[in-house]
Amino acid sequence: MPAGVPDVPGIRLTATELMSLRDEAAARMRHRPLTRRAGAVPARLAGAGMDLREIRAYVAGDDPRRMDPAATARTGQPHIRSLHEDRDDTILLVADFRAPMLWGTGAALRSVRAARHLVQAGWPVALRGGSVAALMIAGPRPAEIAGSGGDGPMISLCAALARQHDAALAAPADDVPLAGGMARAMRLSPEGGRILVATGPDGWQGAESVLAALARRRVLTVALILDESEIQPPRGVLGISGGGHSRTARLLAPDLAPGLARLRALGAIAIEVMP
Repeated sequence: MPAGVPDVPGIRLTATELMSLRDEAAARMRHRPLTRRAGAVPARLAGAGMDLREIRAYVAGDDPRRMDPAATARTGQPHIRSLHEDRDDTILLVADFRAPMLWGTGAALRSVRAARHLVQAGWPVALRGGSVAALMIAGPRPAEIAGSGGDGPMISLCAALARQHDAALAAPADDVPLAGGMARAMRLSPEGGRILVATGPDGWQGAESVLAALARRRVLTVALILDESEIQPPRGVLGISGGGHSRTARLLAPDLAPGLARLRALGAIAIEVMP
């Protein structure tokens, strides 16, 4: 455990905590309806294949590149083409453990919540027999776990996330660009695979070119891990001190709309993860 870091849930990330999410994933898979349409029998997962699965109304978060012009013109409402999967079930989990992620005003650090979100997405893939890889960006040399399937490799991945989080707490890095680490995603994620990046509201900025390159041949999702102070900022004026200086400030909720629009323009699926 890093010196001076309280060994309490929400601050320190443990492999046991991440492994316990397996049961939640298994329960969701048991109780999930096979399809939204009565009488239909699903074959493969919806993905980026060539076979049409359905044409349906657009919902927030859908890939705009799959817009169906004919259905959109006919109905006057945006519609997208949902396609069957024609590739292996693979996902790359990218954890941003840089210094700006190592804080939080609620029950857990932003970095801890990012790891939980990633593992919640990874366990269902592992339980289906798919391949889960990981990329952990906390310093100048990102750590990586090659893709593999099954419980054993997923348990090892959980342990690696906890270990890298401890290392980040012991030596926070605030000048490491996300783009350098994300460049490794090209090798860890095959074309047609899925990538899930968990970062802060502005953690992706500066990595636009590599994100756009990844999104061209992969299904890229950027999960923005929001803190409670960004959802409901405290009212009134706050006193801030540090390094012998002090000042007062008022916190305002950030406007995330431009960032979300920019990510979607790059071809990524942008989601907000609430506390």
